Amino acid sequence: MQTQRRLASIQWSFVKQGLTLAVGTVVIVLGLLWLSIYWLGSYGQAADWLFLYLGIRVPFGLDWKYLLIFFVAAIIFAGILGVISGYVVGNLLKKRLNALWEAAMNLERGTLSYRVPELGADELGDIGWSFNRLAAKWEEQVVSLQRLSNHNAALGEQLRQAAVVEERQRLARELHDAVSQQLFAIAMTTAAIKRLMEKNPARAAQQIELVEEMASAAQTEMRALLLHLRPATLQDKSLGEAVVELLEELKQKQLLKITWELEEIDGMSSGIEDHLFRILQEALSNTLRHARADHIEVKLFTLQGQVRLRITDDGVGFDTDGEKMTSYGLVSIRERVAEVGGSLEIYSAIGKGTQLEVRIPLMEPMNYVETKAAEGSE
Repeated sequence: MQTQRRLASIQWSFVKQGLTLAVGTVVIVLGLLWLSIYWLGSYGQAADWLFLYLGIRVPFGLDWKYLLIFFVAAIIFAGILGVISGYVVGNLLKKRLNALWEAAMNLERGTLSYRVPELGADELGDIGWSFNRLAAKWEEQVVSLQRLSNHNAALGEQLRQAAVVEERQRLARELHDAVSQQLFAIAMTTAAIKRLMEKNPARAAQQIELVEEMASAAQTEMRALLLHLRPATLQDKSLGEAVVELLEELKQKQLLKITWELEEIDGMSSGIEDHLFRILQEALSNTLRHARADHIEVKLFTLQGQVRLRITDDGVGFDTDGEKMTSYGLVSIRERVAEVGGSLEIYSAIGKGTQLEVRIPLMEPMNYVETKAAEGSE
């Protein structure tokens, strides 16, 4: 609204300038003209000569009253003409500047496909053309960032698969070195017990206690090995499924109201899904630690070619100009948003709760690549 007021004031500034220029010009011209002819004769002769010079026929006797009326009428006419011309010129300039302002706001909000309309061949037209080039380059950078994010997600999947293989090999070694040997010892001790049952029952009872101890140790070792097995968060799950699972678990463990609205989004890359889930985890963690909220609301939806994640709470809020804006949790969220070419909006005030909204443009990398290839072939 402040920017719109500034743009509107440009129009009224032109109106004032047009009025001042028109009225000032008429006053100066009439004053100089009157002074120049005043020296030709008396007052009446000068006035008659002025009207004759201007081609005006006066059907009545001319004196200073009519001359004054003529001056006032000329000034009023010039003022009206200056106001109209200033308003028209200022309005045209305001519309062109408003087009640049709207383009800048769309770019800030992540609507990278927006372009400035043709503004003419002057300096403002050059600015609009340069702005469109900047937006196109920014759009290309976002495509590259998302392609890199997808590549990183693929590498991450490969690393996870390698970690699974390595974990299986480690478990095999552990089972062989610890549990397998303990089971073998149990089997050998059990066989010895069979032979001692009749010959030495007391010795057999001691061996049975030893078997119990070895079985307990093997069980403990198995539990320790199972504690190392942790499934990947988004493995074999969509983003919506993982979010619901996370929120359901949080709802069971925390005494607060949690609601959510999740839109099914097709075509979203795995890299964006992973970043959005990590951002949600970090945001929820910050809320639980600091907000002291009674209600948390999570929304996932698409709007204007963007996927948007919105987390709202009714907690204590904070000053967005304070130190919390640079806390580790928010820094981590900003870094993740930047990695996929998105934007982050945080709305909060002391005692008014907090709303965090992440906006990530949904690009089409394959279409982009095909377009660039077609341009190169031409």
